[in-house]
Amino acid sequence: MTERALVFDMDGTIADLYGVKNWLEDLRASNPRPYEVAKPLVDMEALNILLETFKMNGWRIIVTTWLAKGSSTDYDNLVREAKIAWLRKYNFPFDEIHLVKYGTTKANCTRHHGGFQILIDDNDKVRNGWHLGGVIDANKNIIEELLDLLIRTT
Repeated sequence: MTERALVFDMDGTIADLYGVKNWLEDLRASNPRPYEVAKPLVDMEALNILLETFKMNGWRIIVTTWLAKGSSTDYDNLVREAKIAWLRKYNFPFDEIHLVKYGTTKANCTRHHGGFQILIDDNDKVRNGWHLGGVIDANKNIIEELLDLLIRTT
Protein backbone atom coordinates (compact mmCIF):
# COMPACT_ATOMS: atom_id res chain seq x y z
CA MET A 1 0.00 0.00 0.00
CA THR A 2 1.23 3.48 -0.82
CA GLU A 3 2.04 5.54 2.23
CA ARG A 4 -0.54 8.21 3.01
CA ALA A 5 -0.06 11.21 5.27
CA LEU A 6 -1.89 14.27 6.53
CA VAL A 7 0.50 17.21 6.85
CA PHE A 8 -0.74 19.95 9.19
CA ASP A 9 0.33 23.54 9.47
CA MET A 10 -0.26 25.06 12.91
CA ASP A 11 -0.57 28.87 12.89
CA GLY A 12 -3.87 29.93 11.37
CA THR A 13 -4.76 26.29 10.72
CA ILE A 14 -5.28 24.62 14.11
CA ALA A 15 -3.83 27.31 16.43
CA ASP A 16 -5.30 30.82 16.43
CA LEU A 17 -1.95 32.64 16.65
CA TYR A 18 -3.34 35.64 14.77
CA GLY A 19 -6.20 35.96 17.26
CA VAL A 20 -3.80 36.53 20.16
CA LYS A 21 -3.77 40.17 21.21
CA ASN A 22 -0.45 41.85 20.26
CA TRP A 23 0.83 38.68 18.59
CA LEU A 24 2.99 40.53 16.05
CA GLU A 25 4.54 42.83 18.64
CA ASP A 26 5.38 39.79 20.77
CA LEU A 27 7.00 37.98 17.84
CA ARG A 28 9.07 41.05 16.99
CA ALA A 29 10.17 41.20 20.65
CA SER A 30 11.10 37.48 20.58
CA ASN A 31 8.37 36.65 23.08
CA PRO A 32 6.92 33.14 22.58
CA ARG A 33 3.68 34.03 24.44
CA PRO A 34 1.39 33.96 21.36
CA TYR A 35 2.44 30.39 20.61
CA GLU A 36 1.79 29.42 24.22
CA VAL A 37 -1.66 31.01 24.65
CA ALA A 38 -3.22 30.63 21.20
CA LYS A 39 -6.65 29.01 21.33
CA PRO A 40 -7.54 26.14 19.00
CA LEU A 41 -9.31 27.07 15.76
CA VAL A 42 -11.15 23.74 15.70
CA ASP A 43 -12.78 21.37 18.16
CA MET A 44 -9.58 19.56 19.12
CA GLU A 45 -11.38 16.62 20.71
CA ALA A 46 -13.34 15.95 17.51
CA LEU A 47 -10.22 16.49 15.39
CA ASN A 48 -8.17 14.09 17.50
CA ILE A 49 -10.82 11.36 17.27
CA LEU A 50 -10.89 11.82 13.51
CA LEU A 51 -7.08 11.73 13.26
CA GLU A 52 -6.90 8.56 15.35
CA THR A 53 -9.34 7.01 12.87
CA PHE A 54 -7.07 8.05 10.00
CA LYS A 55 -4.13 6.47 11.84
CA MET A 56 -6.07 3.21 12.29
CA ASN A 57 -6.53 3.25 8.51
CA GLY A 58 -2.80 3.55 7.85
CA TRP A 59 -2.35 7.32 7.58
CA ARG A 60 0.57 9.15 9.20
CA ILE A 61 -0.04 12.48 10.92
CA ILE A 62 2.72 15.04 10.34
CA VAL A 63 3.05 18.62 11.55
CA THR A 64 5.10 20.96 9.36
CA THR A 65 5.04 24.51 10.63
CA TRP A 66 7.14 27.62 10.23
CA LEU A 67 8.96 29.44 12.98
CA ALA A 68 8.70 33.22 13.33
CA LYS A 69 9.88 35.33 10.41
CA GLY A 70 13.40 36.73 10.84
CA SER A 71 13.92 35.03 14.19
CA SER A 72 17.14 34.27 16.03
CA THR A 73 18.33 30.77 16.89
CA ASP A 74 17.46 31.34 20.56
CA TYR A 75 13.95 32.50 19.70
CA ASP A 76 13.54 29.58 17.28
CA ASN A 77 14.25 27.23 20.19
CA LEU A 78 11.67 28.97 22.40
CA VAL A 79 9.07 28.78 19.62
CA ARG A 80 9.83 25.08 19.02
CA GLU A 81 9.29 24.36 22.71
CA ALA A 82 6.06 26.40 22.77
CA LYS A 83 4.63 24.73 19.67
CA ILE A 84 5.39 21.21 20.90
CA ALA A 85 3.88 22.08 24.31
CA TRP A 86 0.76 23.42 22.55
CA LEU A 87 0.34 20.19 20.57
CA ARG A 88 0.79 18.11 23.72
CA LYS A 89 -1.65 20.31 25.66
CA TYR A 90 -4.33 19.51 23.09
CA ASN A 91 -3.26 15.85 22.66
CA PHE A 92 -2.66 16.29 18.94
CA PRO A 93 -1.71 12.79 17.73
CA PHE A 94 1.25 13.51 15.45
CA ASP A 95 3.75 10.90 14.28
CA GLU A 96 6.35 13.37 13.05
CA ILE A 97 7.02 17.09 13.39
CA HIS A 98 9.03 19.64 11.41
CA LEU A 99 9.50 23.10 12.96
CA VAL A 100 11.29 24.96 10.20
CA LYS A 101 12.50 28.43 9.28
CA TYR A 102 9.86 30.81 7.97
CA GLY A 103 9.42 30.42 4.21
CA THR A 104 10.84 26.88 3.99
CA THR A 105 9.19 24.84 1.23
CA LYS A 106 7.06 22.51 3.31
CA ALA A 107 7.08 19.72 0.72
CA ASN A 108 10.86 19.43 1.19
CA CYS A 109 10.27 18.25 4.76
CA THR A 110 8.21 15.19 3.81
CA ARG A 111 9.06 14.50 0.17
CA HIS A 112 11.31 11.59 1.20
CA HIS A 113 8.25 9.66 2.41
CA GLY A 114 6.79 9.53 -1.09
CA GLY A 115 3.24 8.30 -1.27
CA PHE A 116 0.15 10.49 -1.15
CA GLN A 117 0.24 13.47 1.19
CA ILE A 118 -2.56 15.92 1.95
CA LEU A 119 -1.51 19.37 3.20
CA ILE A 120 -3.87 21.18 5.59
CA ASP A 121 -2.84 24.85 5.58
CA ASP A 122 -4.44 28.30 5.71
CA ASN A 123 -1.85 29.92 3.41
CA ASP A 124 -2.97 30.03 -0.23
CA LYS A 125 0.59 30.38 -1.56
CA VAL A 126 1.77 27.35 0.42
CA ARG A 127 -1.22 25.26 -0.74
CA ASN A 128 -0.64 26.28 -4.37
CA GLY A 129 3.00 25.16 -4.10
CA TRP A 130 2.11 21.73 -2.71
CA HIS A 131 2.61 18.94 -5.23
CA LEU A 132 2.77 15.75 -3.14
CA GLY A 133 -0.93 14.93 -3.30
CA GLY A 134 -3.86 17.10 -2.34
CA VAL A 135 -4.65 20.09 -0.16
CA ILE A 136 -7.29 21.12 2.32
CA ASP A 137 -7.91 24.83 2.74
CA ALA A 138 -7.83 25.45 6.49
CA ASN A 139 -9.97 28.55 5.97
CA LYS A 140 -12.84 26.08 5.50
CA ASN A 141 -14.18 23.59 8.04
CA ILE A 142 -11.26 21.19 8.22
CA ILE A 143 -13.16 18.62 10.28
CA GLU A 144 -15.82 18.34 7.55
CA GLU A 145 -13.12 18.25 4.85
CA LEU A 146 -11.20 15.51 6.69
CA LEU A 147 -14.34 13.49 7.35
CA ASP A 148 -15.15 13.63 3.64
CA LEU A 149 -11.59 12.51 2.81
CA LEU A 150 -11.80 9.64 5.28
CA ILE A 151 -15.07 8.45 3.77
CA ARG A 152 -13.62 8.64 0.24
CA THR A 153 -10.40 6.78 1.11
CA THR A 154 -11.59 3.93 3.35
